[in-house]
Amino acid sequence: MADAETLADLGEYIASSLPNAVTSTAVRFGQLTVWVQRESIVQALTFLRDDQNCHFKQLMDITGVDYPERAERFEVVYQLLSLKHNQRVRVKLPAGEETPVESVTGVYSAAGWYEREVWDLYGVFFANHPDLRRILTDYGFEGHPLRKDFPLTGFVEVRYDEDEKRVVYEPVKLPQEFRHFDFMSPWEGMLHLPGDEKAEGESGTN
Repeated sequence: MADAETLADLGEYIASSLPNAVTSTAVRFGQLTVWVQRESIVQALTFLRDDQNCHFKQLMDITGVDYPERAERFEVVYQLLSLKHNQRVRVKLPAGEETPVESVTGVYSAAGWYEREVWDLYGVFFANHPDLRRILTDYGFEGHPLRKDFPLTGFVEVRYDEDEKRVVYEPVKLPQEFRHFDFMSPWEGMLHLPGDEKAEGESGTN
């Protein structure tokens, strides 16, 4: 694992090599984070993969983060690994609901499924993706379930209808029986707890 000074030096090297692509770098939690312009992601990842001082040949993950209060509410996060240098780097870029991000499947073939997952769960659109469709949710699913404004219950529920012999979709229903709570603590409000009668019987015989 590289120390903070080595990672900081690497961050400076990446920023100086990509002055029009990198907006900032930082070392946090023992890992280098590089923020890049959205339109420069292909250029940045190609450099990180091919440059001999970087050599980040493996794309480990692509994920998203939702910040609804921001004008561009999403961050797309790329996790890269260099086996040659035993280092990792995290690359981030901003994205909005209507701002597409260029697909990096031409740089890392593994990006195909990762980008589909981010599209499915967050709704970040990846331009020029060869097969951008949902990968985790069901066919015909509406919405993107990892957005923070998506309801926890979802909109529809799925069940198999034995009469119709097929899967049916229905609006979510959460019926609950009426329950009466007296809010009385069993340790303070009750005069006798279960089992006390035995103790009372024994004490009465003494």
